[in-house]
Order: sequence, then structure tokens, then C-alpha cells
Amino acid sequence: MSEAQLLTLWREGILNEREGRVLRTPCAEVSLPLDGEDKRDAETLIFSFLKMNEALGLAAPQIGIPKRIIVFRIRGFNEKNWTKDPRDFEVLVNPRIVQARGDLETDTEGCLSCPEIQAAVSRWPEIKVRAFDRSGKKLNRRYQGFLARIVQHEMDHLEGRLIIEAGETIHYPRKYEQLFKSLLLGK
Repeated sequence: MSEAQLLTLWREGILNEREGRVLRTPCAEVSLPLDGEDKRDAETLIFSFLKMNEALGLAAPQIGIPKRIIVFRIRGFNEKNWTKDPRDFEVLVNPRIVQARGDLETDTEGCLSCPEIQAAVSRWPEIKVRAFDRSGKKLNRRYQGFLARIVQHEMDHLEGRLIIEAGETIHYPRKYEQLFKSLLLGK
């Protein structure tokens, strides 16, 4: 299996308009039961995610698959070279937040598809999610704290929403000021 290319809004200071359109397009639901193509897409997402040591999560649209599938670590958040054991990550197909608890909390996030940007984003501290696993089995999961933040971040990708749209305060390198101003003004 080959690793898929990560889509980004820009690369080396140059705007990627085509990739930006893909990243900003809401994804389609995956039909159940999963067919061969959907299973292959989920496996491609997992394989690509496992190749990225720094990734906490990855959504299918980030590698050009316009489907509602995400994968994310559930432990080992501070480890760059984590074990990548199947028990260390989860895959959710067609995830949906069915409950949110607590007051919104704001924290700084980065994103693989928005390199060199940090954004202050408000998220629920506890969520309950209904989804399916990669074999099509129904799941109900509750996520709290940092893990809830990761899941919400990846689910935003499924709606075509990036941290530059979700962020309340955005920090970017001065050397790319014109690029980021055009991105932010175009949102």
C-alpha cells in the first residue's frame, strides 16, 4: 500500500488553490456496509497516518479522499516515535457528535494541512460520538479533554472547516505575511 500525499493550503509560501478547494469541501457519508473501495480508502488513511510520526490525527479529505473517515491517536500524544500499535489509535467512519458537555475551552492548535500556523480554537471539553469502525460495527464513544479536542479537530475537516476558519486568534510567520493575509481575507 502506498502513502497518500498530504494536502495543504500552501507549500513553500505558494498557495495551493486546488488542494484548498478539496480541503474546504464537506465530505460525503460512507455507505454501509462498507464496500471494497471504502475499506481500501480507510486502509490508505490509516497507512498514511501511521507514516506521519508527528500526527495526532488525520481526516480522509487531508489526503484527497472526500469521505467521512478519521483516524487519531488515543494515547502517546507527546511521543514523536510512538508505537503505532492498533490499540493506540481509533478509526471512526461517519462520526457524529451527539452530545457535548462543559463550557467551551480555548486552546492553541496546529494542523498538518495549514503548516506553520497556530490558532486559538474553542472546543467542547467532553463529547459523545456515534460512528462506525472500519469494519462497519456501530460505536458509541465518549471523549474528554485533549482527546475530545483532537476528535473535534478531525471532524471539522469532514465539514471542510480548517483552523484558519475556526480560530479566534491566528499566529503565522512574518515571512509569509502576504500569503496568510490573502488566505485569511479570502475565508
